[in-house]
Amino acid sequence: MDFQPRGIIPAMVTPVTPDGKIHVGALRKLTNYLIDGGVHGLFPVSTQGEFYALTFEEKKKVMEVVIEETGGRVPVYAGTGAVTTREAISLTKMAEAIGVNAVSVITPYFIKPSEGELLEHYTSIAKSTRLPVLLYNNPGRTGINLSPEFVARASKVENIVGIKDSSGDLTLTAEYIRRTDEKFSVLAGRDTLIYGTLCYGGKGAIAATGNVAPKLIVEIYEAFQAGDLKRALDAQFRLAPLRLAFDLGTFPVVIKEALNLIGIEAGVGIPPVGGISPKAKEELKEILKNMGLLK
Repeated sequence: MDFQPRGIIPAMVTPVTPDGKIHVGALRKLTNYLIDGGVHGLFPVSTQGEFYALTFEEKKKVMEVVIEETGGRVPVYAGTGAVTTREAISLTKMAEAIGVNAVSVITPYFIKPSEGELLEHYTSIAKSTRLPVLLYNNPGRTGINLSPEFVARASKVENIVGIKDSSGDLTLTAEYIRRTDEKFSVLAGRDTLIYGTLCYGGKGAIAATGNVAPKLIVEIYEAFQAGDLKRALDAQFRLAPLRLAFDLGTFPVVIKEALNLIGIEAGVGIPPVGGISPKAKEELKEILKNMGLLK
């Protein structure tokens, strides 16, 4: 398969209205804000997008809106992971029918399948679709950490084209790169490690902070590709406070609050997640001001 994920792909939030409905207008505004920021793809129904809190129909709606608003300007990836193989296949088929360009499949959560069961899980999903499939490693959220050996085996499945690694373990990320070939895309999932991942040979990042600061994250990638390592590293350091601010609230609400502050109505987290405290909001404002994102 020729499709190779690369560049900066924001893991989009799912804006919601005060009564908990998908905020279609804000989602369209966010889509254009990100594309205008120079991103290389969009990733709705992500972990940052609260995929676990959305119904099947809500996921469908989010994908449809993003695809329509994007109008082919950049590739659209979509999260289709689920606890069971059959649900993941249903979501993947739905995403393909809507017209996404690729899917990302997080490991099952709550349960802990063996590597043999995981390989069968991913192989079955890949065989159910013509779309490129990305593995998604996020052990902090799922309790499963994909080994380099597993990723090397899974990379041999025809349309498994890459992995998003949110482990925060740069040694593990590097092993994924070392153990797979050049056609397989390893993407940073921890926003503080984009520069490091690129140095090891990674192809880019799927980044939550890209919702708020797309131009800055794109600068990390494009400066690196241009050989300006100093500028790339400087951009990475300028981004760090926003990623470290995630501790100001319950994941994934901080990025929503930051979007609200810069003028994109993202709402709050889907209950039981809510907003952040007034004190935390003031701290977040200062971070955004220091980054030049808020006057």
